Amino acid sequence: MAAPPDMELSPSLSLELLPTDPLLLILSFLDYRDLVSCCYLNRRLNQLSSHDPLWKRHCKKYWLISEEEKSRQNQSWRAIFISTYSDLGRYIHYYATLKKAWDDLEQYLGQWCPRMISSLKESVREEDLDAVEAQIRCKLPDDYRCSFRIHNGQKLVVPGLMGSMALSNHYRSEDLLDIDTAAGGFQQRLGLKQCLPLTFCIHTGLSQYMALESVEGRNKYEIFYQCPEQMARNPSTIVMFITGTSYLEWFTSYVNKVVTGGYPIIRDQIFRYVHDKDCVATTEDITVSVSTSFLPELSSVHPPHYFFTYRIRIEMSKDALPENACQLESRYWRITNAKGDVEEVQGPGVVGEFPVISPGKVYEYTSCTTFTTTSGYMEGYYTFHCLYNKDRFFNVTIPRFHMVCPAFKVSTA
Repeated sequence: MAAPPDMELSPSLSLELLPTDPLLLILSFLDYRDLVSCCYLNRRLNQLSSHDPLWKRHCKKYWLISEEEKSRQNQSWRAIFISTYSDLGRYIHYYATLKKAWDDLEQYLGQWCPRMISSLKESVREEDLDAVEAQIRCKLPDDYRCSFRIHNGQKLVVPGLMGSMALSNHYRSEDLLDIDTAAGGFQQRLGLKQCLPLTFCIHTGLSQYMALESVEGRNKYEIFYQCPEQMARNPSTIVMFITGTSYLEWFTSYVNKVVTGGYPIIRDQIFRYVHDKDCVATTEDITVSVSTSFLPELSSVHPPHYFFTYRIRIEMSKDALPENACQLESRYWRITNAKGDVEEVQGPGVVGEFPVISPGKVYEYTSCTTFTTTSGYMEGYYTFHCLYNKDRFFNVTIPRFHMVCPAFKVSTA
């Protein structure tokens, strides 16, 4: 069959005949790998793929290079991408996420916890991380390595970057360990075999560990607090309270909680109290809100003893009338564990104090409780008396707040 006349007359479609602008538009949608591949197809695609504005998007997406940084480097976008890739290419899927987390954290610390900034260490070299792997004879995950190419943890100081916790007779503040200190604490003993410490508290000795291999019942790269299994026959058996499934998830979720105000700043430190936004109750002019935290270092699974601390904020509206000023007289608690067992507690004041609340004033205090179950909740009320009308007493609702132990497992050592 003969070809239609119009097909016989139309010239063959050639890449050389296509306009430049549509081709550049098509190339702008390609990922960096496909863009590099185009360089090897023919001379024209090689020229077009080298078009510098095409590489601007990749520099910003993968390396977070700004216009100001480009000006300082005085290089083309393509040259910057290639030089950065030659140094950090193995981390291309992690770098932007971790760099943004570090940048956000530094900006937040500069505003709220400035003395922490000076404790951060500069980045390490690739060969330093290789040397650590040779020392511990175990591979480090790429997301962990990538983070240390940005910041090498912090100095062993107080307060720690990874959060603090304080009760009347107990204090914890966790530092993010630098790579050499972490390598020095690498564990080969039963119960913590092939585990690398990520954090350390110089007051309690508490660390969060990352499993570098799937041994003793752990998943590879799982992050956890460890505490002794007190009733096990084998003294090497430990309980692991899971805090993360990978370094990337563990670190970025913590930073997000910090920079969004999820953790309170108290005395220039990040305190790891979690606040449920629904856990607020207002009675007349007084608002009560609660945040909670689980303390693994004071808990055990066998025997069951789960230790929680809670921080309560009592605030009178600044629009309240001055004659509404009042003083806390007593407290009532109804404490319920996961089995439905109820305990009632009533007594004068709170933590030995009888705070006075007036318009715009805030009173905060910290206390604690334990459960024999992995979860439970508390609720109740405070009784106040008016300062300008001694005969008037009224109750202020404490909202129900839940406390839940994180997931845990027992090692198979």
